[in-house]
Amino acid sequence: MVERVLVVGPKDTISMVDDLASKGFEIVKALHNSPEQKAALPGADYFVGFVQQDAPKLKLIQLLSAGYDRADIAAAIKAKVPMCNNGGANSVAVSEHAVLLMLAVSRRLITQHANVTAGRWHGNAPPTVHEVRNKVLGIIGLGTIGKKVARLAQAFGMIVHYYDIARLKEEQEDALGVRFRLLPEILRTSDIVSMHVPLNDSTRHIIGRQELAVMKKSAIIVNTSRGPVIDEKAMTEALSRGELLDVFDEEPTPPNNPLLKLDNVVLTAHLAGPTWESNITRLRNGFDNVQRVARGEAPLWVVEEMAGKL
Repeated sequence: MVERVLVVGPKDTISMVDDLASKGFEIVKALHNSPEQKAALPGADYFVGFVQQDAPKLKLIQLLSAGYDRADIAAAIKAKVPMCNNGGANSVAVSEHAVLLMLAVSRRLITQHANVTAGRWHGNAPPTVHEVRNKVLGIIGLGTIGKKVARLAQAFGMIVHYYDIARLKEEQEDALGVRFRLLPEILRTSDIVSMHVPLNDSTRHIIGRQELAVMKKSAIIVNTSRGPVIDEKAMTEALSRGELLDVFDEEPTPPNNPLLKLDNVVLTAHLAGPTWESNITRLRNGFDNVQRVARGEAPLWVVEEMAGKL
């Protein structure tokens, strides 16, 4: 009997499915919360999408996202259905986006653009801009994305320190060109702090009022992980020191969010990860996992909370 793979996502992702889908399966494509999704879900053997869905026949929940903070892991464990993330498919895109934001703030790109489009060729006053060479970058969370950010930063001549609960061995630090520092040291000494942690109980508001208070007044903070790892209210209060915020607590952010009125902040939608290339990679990884489970093998990239519980 042919097994069914239900792939759920936005139009740009769905448009790539036919070129990458595994042969020998019934492939059903659907937009999120569409009638097609609801009709196909009860008979699905494999779910591939951005938001977890449960069905009685499922053998695999394959998320196309790296984060899974909205997933019901307890339900998946109870049903003994492995849940996997995208295997770092968007790590290049997010790491590039993080460096993009570091450069945009260091060079006051938004301010300079606004001045030129308003006819102020030299601006009302020359903006203070900085090079990133020789600046200290503190990476909080040295996973797949954090490591790529470290390599990119070194190409710009930055000095890279990191904090992670999973500390590298000295030879691994030597190979990557990074050095471990405790979180308070990262906050006190870094010119730029880049957040790359998953959102869970231990990382929610890991950066709050107390942490922001010890940072340099000139520091930049880049958050391309999940919004709530930073206390947004505390961040708004601290923006006079020149920090940067990328991901909001609430998405889309309400129009009365005070962050929208500040001129020392660069804001983007939650679009660091979905590039053309990363969409292909996440689907490739997802269909590879489908084939693994169909062959009776263990899938890759099972979320760590499910370790030993299936």
